[in-house]
Amino acid sequence: MSDVLPGAGPLGHPDVRLLRDVATAVVRLEDTARLDAFTLPYLPQAQRALDAVVLACLRTGARPPAGLPELLRWCRSRPIGSWPLEGLTDALTDTGDRLIDELSGRPTQLCHELAVKARGDSASQQYDRMVIHEAMRACREAASPESYTAFRRLLVNQPVLTEADWFDLGTDLYLDPVRELIALIFSPAPDAYLRLGEYTPCGRCLTLLTPLDDGGWWCERDQCRFLGTPIPGPAFKRVDSGLVRQLKRPLRQFVTGPGRAEADLERALRKRGLTVEMWPGYDAYDLRVVFPDGHVWAIDVKDWAHPGLLGRAAEAVRPDPYYDEACWVVPQFRVEARRDYLDVYTHERGNRAGGLRLLTDRQLCAAADARLHGDRGPTARITP
Repeated sequence: MSDVLPGAGPLGHPDVRLLRDVATAVVRLEDTARLDAFTLPYLPQAQRALDAVVLACLRTGARPPAGLPELLRWCRSRPIGSWPLEGLTDALTDTGDRLIDELSGRPTQLCHELAVKARGDSASQQYDRMVIHEAMRACREAASPESYTAFRRLLVNQPVLTEADWFDLGTDLYLDPVRELIALIFSPAPDAYLRLGEYTPCGRCLTLLTPLDDGGWWCERDQCRFLGTPIPGPAFKRVDSGLVRQLKRPLRQFVTGPGRAEADLERALRKRGLTVEMWPGYDAYDLRVVFPDGHVWAIDVKDWAHPGLLGRAAEAVRPDPYYDEACWVVPQFRVEARRDYLDVYTHERGNRAGGLRLLTDRQLCAAADARLHGDRGPTARITP
């Protein structure tokens, strides 16, 4: 699916484009060092974003940030709605969001969406799509759709690898076509994730937890934080585990995160006696669901913080493999956290989507029940 978003409407406002520049600078800075440890000269992209924010403040008579450290403090301590950028209020209606998480000091999921998904002017900003497309190419050349499925399950189920895990991957013949790619997308886990010499994964989403100064934990996935206090999984000592590798952040966010939701939905639909194929046709869509009467649903699962950006990215689901109906699905927590989520998506959805409907995973399961057992039977639909 293309991730290039049109520039018209509120989300194309110059202030939103400026916020995207700031978000991109924040993500690039985190790749360089800690976000609270910068000195002159700044990275060119960060300097350009700072200069643009200062100019925007001068135009409105607001006090601008004195330098990059203060701009980063804005990102962490000031909700987006309090920034002196008038175009943000209409476009980003949930203006209590921040670009940097208050507790952990890490870029938020919204920050990554603005930086990575809301721009189409740089291939490097579409890293997750480049990786997925390269995996598709390699597996097609090997004529092995099973290899692609194994690759996707690896990214969903093992975003963190110990040395022993890494050795085990070397014996998985299905991963042979993508072995070089796997070596590129996993990198050594930073010391920032260590507490008393141990790495601790999240018990829910399996990504590494960030230790906080108060003794608590922070999970980078929005859904885990929405569900409450992080649940630490089994910790492993660095001295015993060898080199610990983790999947790079764009893939953890845009592949592992939704992939967990895809796996949950797969289990829920299989429990209902439905046949479910994951990532059919080299990921034409996420789930191909077949009912006992042969009726087929095509499901793409998304997990974006901002429904407007998701609406701008919406496009019709690819027609092959064949299906009778198609829709996009988001985790239920997104709608519980933001009640206008589905409405904002629909409002921002463009012509490329062809009326593509967005449901929560709970609504989809209810629709499956209605089709299987309800009074409407086969007339129960997931399309308009």
